[in-house]
Amino acid sequence: MSQRSDLRQPTTPLVVTESAESAASATRQAVIVAVTSAALLVVFWIWGRPGFFLRAGWHERLESTVPDVLEGPVLGYLWWGATSLVLRIGLPLGMIVWVLGRRPADFGYRVRGLGRHWLPYFGMLLVMVPVLAWASSLDSFRTFYPFYSDAASGGATFVAYELGYAVQFLGLEAFFRGYLLFGLRDRLGAGWAVAVMTVPYVLIHAGKPSLEIAGALVAGLALGHLALRSRSFVPGFIVHVVVALTMDLMVLARSGVHPLDLLL
Repeated sequence: MSQRSDLRQPTTPLVVTESAESAASATRQAVIVAVTSAALLVVFWIWGRPGFFLRAGWHERLESTVPDVLEGPVLGYLWWGATSLVLRIGLPLGMIVWVLGRRPADFGYRVRGLGRHWLPYFGMLLVMVPVLAWASSLDSFRTFYPFYSDAASGGATFVAYELGYAVQFLGLEAFFRGYLLFGLRDRLGAGWAVAVMTVPYVLIHAGKPSLEIAGALVAGLALGHLALRSRSFVPGFIVHVVVALTMDLMVLARSGVHPLDLLL
């Protein structure tokens, strides 16, 4: 009996050591993710948005090198999409793989197995349709959307604008519901990770209609929870693009622009 007892005794310190190492690793990851996220948010806010591109006059310098349909301010929205890919996806992926030593799939970069998770996202879209219809009738939204004032002209210009708009949503979801959320979860737990991620997500909506800012709080919490359940930010990206495009189309329709006219 005593020999068997002695053989089992060393396992307790080993478990404690492994637990301490796991906690230290989770803390290190959370600190790295939090600090780099803050830095990337600042860089993107200052240099990644269309306003910076247009104020710098880069669209005027590029007029002779791009097709006529891409001349002017629409280039700013393509810049928005491109910088979102670099600052919200490219650099975080580098941190995930080369600094944290993790797999992208551990941070929401997955599409496999999403079939059983689509129902709540579809439900969100159904709820949003009447909300968008109502919001598009308000002056605060009609004077704000679409961001690009010449979107109503339609054609390739409209498509280019919506493309840049959609791509920046890919970066947004990959960053907030991917890198930041999953990077904090191991240390803070699911609930606190969702709450902390939602704070900067709401703040980037500053300057938008007040109802949208309030809605961002609800959306941030809901999409964060669903991303953890599905282990992916991809469905949230699709929801975001559909909602944004629908808002643009509804506002333009109320101004007398038929959606089919935008493609001609």
